Order: sequence, then C-alpha cells, then structure tokens
Amino acid sequence: MTDDPFIEAEYCQFTKNGQAACGDNVQIMKLDDGRRLLAAVCDGLGSGVKANVMANMTGVMSLRFLESGIVDIREGMEIIMDSLPMCSVRKISYSTFSLLDWRLGELGRIIEMGNPAYIHLRGTEEVQCVCERKIVSKHWPDREVREADIDISTGDRIILCSDGVTQAGLGSGGDLAFGWRRRGVLACAQDAIRANPDISAKELARVIAERARDIVPGGCLDDITCFVCYLRKPRLMRVLSGPPFYKERDAEFASLAKALGEEHTLVCGGTTANILERELGRRIEISMDDIRKAGKMPPAGTLRGVAKVTEGVLTLTRVTEELDDGNSAEGQPGPVSLILQMFDAHDAVEFLVGTMVNEMHQEPSMPQDLDIRRTAIRRLANILRRQYRKRVSVKFF
Repeated sequence: MTDDPFIEAEYCQFTKNGQAACGDNVQIMKLDDGRRLLAAVCDGLGSGVKANVMANMTGVMSLRFLESGIVDIREGMEIIMDSLPMCSVRKISYSTFSLLDWRLGELGRIIEMGNPAYIHLRGTEEVQCVCERKIVSKHWPDREVREADIDISTGDRIILCSDGVTQAGLGSGGDLAFGWRRRGVLACAQDAIRANPDISAKELARVIAERARDIVPGGCLDDITCFVCYLRKPRLMRVLSGPPFYKERDAEFASLAKALGEEHTLVCGGTTANILERELGRRIEISMDDIRKAGKMPPAGTLRGVAKVTEGVLTLTRVTEELDDGNSAEGQPGPVSLILQMFDAHDAVEFLVGTMVNEMHQEPSMPQDLDIRRTAIRRLANILRRQYRKRVSVKFF
C-alpha cells in the first residue's frame, strides 16, 4: 500500500422542491492509481430534468476534455456550449461549471464559469491562488471563464458549490437579503473545521449543504450541491479473511492483524478468527447486544485491542450487495452495518486473503482459483475502487 497522501473527494446534494431530478451534476474521476483527480460541479439552466441533462452533459464532456488534454479551455468551452440542448423557454443553452484538475506533487488547476468562486482552506485559513487568467470566447462573449493555478498541500481542502448554496435565503431580508453568499459558506466551513480539525470531505460537504438547505424554512428553493476535496494522510483499514496456505505463516498473519488496532482491523471468517485466538492468546467476545443487532446474520464480535470479527463469505457477500446498491449502514444487520461504517471511515483498504481452500465453500469441480471467498473479495475490492474511490490492495497468503 503506497504512502502517498490520499485525495478524498465527496459531495452532498439536495434537489429543488417539487422537482424529480436535480439540475446540478457532479462528476468525479480518479486516474493514475488515485494520484490524479478530475472533478466537475455543473449547474444547468433552470431546474428539473432539462437542467439535469445540460449539467450532466457539461460534466461528462468537461472531464473527457481534461483527461485527454488535447483541447484547450476556450475551445472546450465552445464545444460544450454548442452541444447543449436548447431551452425551449429561454431559447438558450447554458450550464455553469467549476472544474478541478489536480495531480499529486503538481499545481492544481481550477476552471470556473458562472459558479461561485472556489474556496481553498489550509486549516481554517483561506489560501489565495498562485495565479489566475480570464478567458473570453469570441463565439460566446458573455461567458467569461476564470482559470486559477493552486498549490495544494497535505491537510488542504478545496470547496466547490453551485449557486443554490451561496444564494440560499436570497430575498429573506436582513443579512440574507442577497443570500448566504460565499462568505457565509467560508465561515460555515471554518467553524466546522475548528470544531473537528479532521472532519472528512464527506462530512464537511454535508454540513455546508444542510446548512444552506435549512437557512430558511421550506426546504430547497433551488438545487443545492457542495463538493469538497481533502488531501490527507490515508486512513488505513486492514481486512483479513481465510487461513494462510502454509500453516507456518499463521503467526505472521496474526501479527498483521494486531498492527493497526481493533478500530482499523476487520477479521472475516471463523477459521481466521480461530487462528488469531490461538496465535495471540486472546478470546473473541460476543455480547448479547451483538447477537440482538445481528438479526438473521451471524453476530459480530471483538478481539479486544486487535480487531472486529465477523463471519466470512455470507457477511462479505451481503456487504458487497449493499455497497453495489449504494446503501448506507443505517438499518442494516449489526455485522453488515459494522463493516459498512468501517469502510466509510477509511480511505485505504488492504485485504489479506488466506489461500487455503475452505472445503465448505468449494465446489469439487471448481478450479481452486475460483473459490467463493477470493471471488467475493475481488468483487468487493472492485466496487470499493470504482464506486467509492477507495485505495485498495489485495494480497494473498
């Protein structure tokens, strides 16, 4: 597992009251094993399905242009604007956007048109850009693009949002006569970081978006989207499942479980748990509360100071299904909820998979390489990488 800083990129979004689709769209892409991040926050003209289509097209095309590097900003903007469907009411095609293109160890680039200006925080202090440029297209002279180079260090956060955030409360009088504005977003982010200096990108985006939604009664009067990028030391989680192929490696396997502590280590499988009990001289504890919360699933337990412990293939398969469907830990059986919460709280997941075949999970006619446990973990690892942008490694013992 690499020691590179981890780029956490998450967002929170709420749809305007009465609309079936959000008129904002967020696209996030990680490249080069997570060393490069591309992100787009787009706000389509108006609201509802038409706005969603324009925002989605803008986001997809923008990321493709940035990824390829073959089209300059002015040309790319013109292609996007020429491609958007025409609004039948306003007779124009339009979507504002904020784009982030950044590779570890290099200056980042932010490109904005029409969206609120980005916020760059180092701790609670706002950081100014290294330099900025303004670009105007002859084809679309009313649409100015701002391009900024930014120097991102470990611990920095970048905040992008749609105008549904900065304009929250617009016209309600007093300090909100002109909406929450960018300074309100900045103050909210600074307060959240002071209260919790390690607040995740996901949680900070939620705090800002919910605050914008709740500024005035009545819910969302516009689509609300807040995106946060946070560069930090990766929060590592280790998952051990299955006995090592050679019994002589049991002690090494057990020592890897002990290295990170129980809040960061998960053991899946009865045989694996038995190896740890024997090698570490500790007993797994399962409380009545664990049994009650498990429902129809095998209960979770704890190897004190070492790891959380669950059953193996059945539980991992259920977790994989819930992740694939985009479901949260809330309302899940105890062991499933536990694993989902652990994945959510960590950036990097290291799977240590024993390769001794468990005959209970092996069809006689099935090749050893396709045994159910390893297949389940490979699928789980792929979902964590693809859908949740985790840094994942799988090692076999």
